[in-house]
Amino acid sequence: MEAIITATELAHDLAGANPPVLLDVRWQLSVARAAGAPAFDGRAEYAAGHIPGAVFVDLDEELASAPGERGRHPLPDIAEFGAAMRRAGVSSGRPVVVYDGGQGWAAARAWWLLRWTGHPNVRVLDGGLPAWEGPLPTDVPTPPEGDFEPEPAEQGLLDADAAAALARSGVLLDARAAERYRGDVEPIDRVGGHIPGALSAPTTENVTADGRFLPAQELRSRFKGLGASEDTEVGVYCGSGVSAAHEVLALAVAGIPAALYVGSWSEWSADPSRPVATGPDPQ
Repeated sequence: MEAIITATELAHDLAGANPPVLLDVRWQLSVARAAGAPAFDGRAEYAAGHIPGAVFVDLDEELASAPGERGRHPLPDIAEFGAAMRRAGVSSGRPVVVYDGGQGWAAARAWWLLRWTGHPNVRVLDGGLPAWEGPLPTDVPTPPEGDFEPEPAEQGLLDADAAAALARSGVLLDARAAERYRGDVEPIDRVGGHIPGALSAPTTENVTADGRFLPAQELRSRFKGLGASEDTEVGVYCGSGVSAAHEVLALAVAGIPAALYVGSWSEWSADPSRPVATGPDPQ
């Protein structure tokens, strides 16, 4: 199953006999805003215009539970997540397409959660809303209740101990910016640095300037250079399990399965007993 869809393909599918459920997951990391700028409001952005038929999904409220010891964006309660998806019209027998404002991180988080909990057909709109050239209505649809019942997989999810072990036995990728990996800066979490043994692999290097993914072969070459392939056990983390989902998506485009450490650095660094590596080297 393909992990991404182009805007042209989406327009074709929306006009077909079994159009996908559309989820609008516009979201923005608060520290990315300029000082003094108003808070980003994804719901307001959605209300101002969205792809026809799309339903808004709140990342902080519906794709994560409250921040705490398990990180800034821990897994949502699975029953509550399922209820939210059914309200949005998600059913197991109907394809789903997710998009955001173009960065791709929030859409990837929704994609990963739906795939990990058993939905068989979920894709991310490559390039997000800016790639869409069709109308952007403001009406809010009321889709019929879906029937999706999430069933989390036994694989594909890492906790802190599993991430530490994978950094020694396989390939653990850090999807954050290189300066955060090195520990030069840390704008959010308790301390800067990375999980010992993890490799720096910023997810921003998986896309072009307009936010579209690099071709699959280029992504495969990039990940091969980091030691990641179809025959390698691969895991990814970031600050709070959002941009890392985007890297898991890039790996999927490249044909490489990978697990996600959802707690990520926000969980790891909150425990002073866990080791922290700094600088450009993994250890």
